[in-house]
Amino acid sequence: MSIKADHRHLYLQVIDRLKSDIEKGIYKENEKLPSEFILSKELGVSRATLREALRLLEEENVIVRRHGVGTFVNPKPVFSSGIEQLSSISSMIEKAGMTPGTIFIKATEDTPTEDDLERFGCDANDLVITIERVRTANDEPVVYCVDKVLAKHLPEDFVQKKEVSIFSSLEQSGDIHVAYAVTYIDPIGYHEQVSTILNCGRETALLVLKQLHYDDNDCVVLYSKNYFRADKFSFHVIRKRV
Repeated sequence: MSIKADHRHLYLQVIDRLKSDIEKGIYKENEKLPSEFILSKELGVSRATLREALRLLEEENVIVRRHGVGTFVNPKPVFSSGIEQLSSISSMIEKAGMTPGTIFIKATEDTPTEDDLERFGCDANDLVITIERVRTANDEPVVYCVDKVLAKHLPEDFVQKKEVSIFSSLEQSGDIHVAYAVTYIDPIGYHEQVSTILNCGRETALLVLKQLHYDDNDCVVLYSKNYFRADKFSFHVIRKRV
């Protein structure tokens, strides 16, 4: 059925129509879509219009185009969360009815880099601990985490404990309270190291969340760089009119 009765831009109509068809189960998760030639005929639009709609749908992670193979419907993310509130990865996984877990990779202690000096406002003699972990859902790896924190803010036995929450360890002494975070989100494609760790194919995108966590005195106490599987996680924000 042609969609030309609608008076909006054609590529917007195509986007809505394909999303609706996916919602209705006409095109199922991981299913290959018809060819551009067939789809453009079915929708009554040019292939150029269809390609623009498909490009935008791919940016939204609704579909994935595999070169030389075709266009496929991406599975809906299992975990979804707003980014207005600081919630842990574990709580997101638990809300989805799954069991969170942690695979500890390594922790290193070193002198601060130039970025660390600027980020934490620390001295060159301070030590920075970098913790690398993989978070799992029902034993499936879903997030690769890299956290950096000043060693002086953590208990001496933190690294040995491995499973202990960084937040709770930071706040253990009572001197630090994590009040808020500033988050930057970047979508990326295949990552040679991280995608392998998370068992991702080249077609699976990643969402990188870089977070600066501040205490009540507006000082950065934790820097996190988390790689989320885009086929498992989605994030949203509530925006209010002012």
